Amino acid sequence: MNEIAQNRRARGRPRSAPADVGSVQAIDRAVVLLRSLARDGDATLTELADRANVPASSAHRVLVSLQSHGMVDFADATQEWQIGVEAFRIGSAFTRRTNIVDVAREPMRRLVEDTGETANLAIEDGGEVVFLAQVDTANPIRAFFRAGTRVPMHSSGIGKALLSAYDRARADKILRRQGLPEFTAKTLSDPEALHEDLSRTRARGWSFDDEERYQGMRCIAAPVWNVHGDPIAGVSISGPAVRFDAASLDGKGARVMQAAAEITEAMGGTPARLP
Repeated sequence: MNEIAQNRRARGRPRSAPADVGSVQAIDRAVVLLRSLARDGDATLTELADRANVPASSAHRVLVSLQSHGMVDFADATQEWQIGVEAFRIGSAFTRRTNIVDVAREPMRRLVEDTGETANLAIEDGGEVVFLAQVDTANPIRAFFRAGTRVPMHSSGIGKALLSAYDRARADKILRRQGLPEFTAKTLSDPEALHEDLSRTRARGWSFDDEERYQGMRCIAAPVWNVHGDPIAGVSISGPAVRFDAASLDGKGARVMQAAAEITEAMGGTPARLP
């Protein structure tokens, strides 16, 4: 143990340290401690040991080893452990290998199986929704969006899901630039009506396109989040209005939210807490 570790106060080290445990158990404990720091933030040794449900002496031994590799740091001023820069470097490698289209494919396939509707994945680009991928339903009547198709955000389920996740200033900037053209009698072309709809979307977690782009077609969507808690995409189901009756909306909305959460988790993302 190095001199710094020896001079730490009681909150930063245990009073005694038993014999070393097996290497596999040590790795398991290291992962638990890293996850705890990543999830809950800086903590004293006592707090970390309690969170991870491991003896303080064992937690300290693992933390010192992690510290030697730059995976964690120790703040003498506060006697708290924190995530180190090397953990960030290793974690960021994950983002380089993840492709949202590939990650979303399996959750979208299950979404189609469970709802019987076409699943879509899209992002926002330049104030428009751009479709990236689609998994078709076997139903003969279905929605179709070719990859690369662009649609206005205010009349799209995914567009409204993303707008609801943006702060008001960002959403208003997009809407002012793109305008609110009317496509059907149900298009929300009035700014206040649209913002009321976005407020409802934030409250329940999913958006509802009620024949606002294409007459006779409805859509339910939810946002996908990145590691910083930013909305980066949306996933949706779409189909004929008759299959999106009032009795089925809550169930479909919950299922779309589940798919969005699965994609978010697979991307290493964290959903933001919306007001």
